[in-house]
Amino acid sequence: MLARVLSSTILGIDAHEIYVEVDVSPGMPSTTIVGLPDTAVNESKERVRTALKNSGFQFPYDKRVTINLAPADIRKTGPSFDLPIAVGLLVATGQLPADHIEGAQIVGELSLDGNVRPVSGVLPIAIGARAHGRKRFYVPKENAREAAVVADIAVYPIGSLHEMALALTMPERAAPMPYDPTLLHPDTPQFIHDFADVKGHGHVKRALEVAAAGGHNVLLIGPPGSGKTMMARRLPSILPPLSVDEALEVTKLYSVAGLLTAELALINTRPFRSPHHTVSTAALVGGGTIPRPGEVSLAHHGVLFLDELPEFARDALEVLRQPLEDGVVQISRVNASYAYPADFTLVAAMNPCPCGYFGDIFRQCTCQPSSVQKYLKRVSGPLLDRIDLHVEVPRLSEEELLTAHTGETSEAIRERVCRARRIQSQRFAQPLPQNAKPPSGEKATPPEPPTRRIYCNAQMGPRELRAYCPLRPEVKTLLRAAIQQLGLSARAYDRLLKVARTIADLCGSEEVQTAHVAEAIQYRSLDRKFWSG
Repeated sequence: MLARVLSSTILGIDAHEIYVEVDVSPGMPSTTIVGLPDTAVNESKERVRTALKNSGFQFPYDKRVTINLAPADIRKTGPSFDLPIAVGLLVATGQLPADHIEGAQIVGELSLDGNVRPVSGVLPIAIGARAHGRKRFYVPKENAREAAVVADIAVYPIGSLHEMALALTMPERAAPMPYDPTLLHPDTPQFIHDFADVKGHGHVKRALEVAAAGGHNVLLIGPPGSGKTMMARRLPSILPPLSVDEALEVTKLYSVAGLLTAELALINTRPFRSPHHTVSTAALVGGGTIPRPGEVSLAHHGVLFLDELPEFARDALEVLRQPLEDGVVQISRVNASYAYPADFTLVAAMNPCPCGYFGDIFRQCTCQPSSVQKYLKRVSGPLLDRIDLHVEVPRLSEEELLTAHTGETSEAIRERVCRARRIQSQRFAQPLPQNAKPPSGEKATPPEPPTRRIYCNAQMGPRELRAYCPLRPEVKTLLRAAIQQLGLSARAYDRLLKVARTIADLCGSEEVQTAHVAEAIQYRSLDRKFWSG
């Protein structure tokens, strides 16, 4: 007898429907799984056989069992096919009626006693099931709240194989997990770290405010103990709250990575990822034998903090260049290609030399000039070009340390950041002005559809820069002098304009003025102090 059960697998962060076809027929007793299964899927036959026996069901030991995972050209990974395979065997052997599995989608891992364990990737599977018009989705109990974030689909929590059989044979007694729309509109999160705790460093706080308002990357350079890590960890507290679409994107990534808990249905705070400098390239950007998101994707719509930047492997740092530019990580394999979103704000911190005190007015540097340059050159010029703000963080003086602090709170800073982000959202929601003139000598081209949605100034392309950053003659004069003195590349020039646009938004100015460009220039000049040799 042949049974057909609908399940799903994850490729990248998207779900693909898989049909589990189970055939039980006379012949040499055997159990075979075909359809490009990996090791975990092949081991399902042992888990399913034992789980059926321990749950009081019969396994066809004297039959030839063939299990096909269709379509056969998609590689199947993970243990989530255990439960649909078991249901298929029960239907194929007549222990469950075949008509009860019509229109149902099933995922879950089985333990040997018949209990159902949680699996990763349930949220994108639920979103895919709704897109295909499925009405019933059977998931492990621990994954039920995660799947119930998706409306218009009945999510049934399953704790054991016996519960699965009862839910199919007596559907009137099975209660779906209620959809809770309040999960999609969470309150403003409360943060442990607050900028009110930071003494002094007014210019660094201002730079981080600009970075938060425009989504710009930041490099903090200073001696040990100057407060670089302390301030970097407080950046999420001044970022605007996640929108519903952004929260779903982030939660999908964490679901695929298996990092969601039974209590956490939706991630509503911007991620803050801080990998150690010993992290491998695959762990940083994603990949591996079974591809999965890396740290840059887990920081999507949030902050990726790299402390002690020169201590990271050179190869790991260089692969950051593509996601910093494109906002996506492309991982290619022989049988498939995977794309993981990676729109994050990079915050990097480093010492100016191996001993950490080069340029410090309180303590003398003991490093040789050659060792200082060798240390600094661990960070390549192309990577520095992709970092918008370079900020020096000096040590605090005795007076600053001993003075009682009454600094500005993160909430007050966040209000200004949110106001600037709203200006940008309204700007990018409108089509590009048709009268945006191309540079001299460049032929005008028709408008192109955007390759990705623009959330903030840091994501602007050349067309947006021309349209939203018109420059007065006096501003061009200042920029010309900056290009000559600092030797800015074309990429650094574009990033300077983006930062100036953000500073103008914080000031509520429609035009980019000289003062805005002057402040942006100071954030590009620090690298020449250390890297000029």
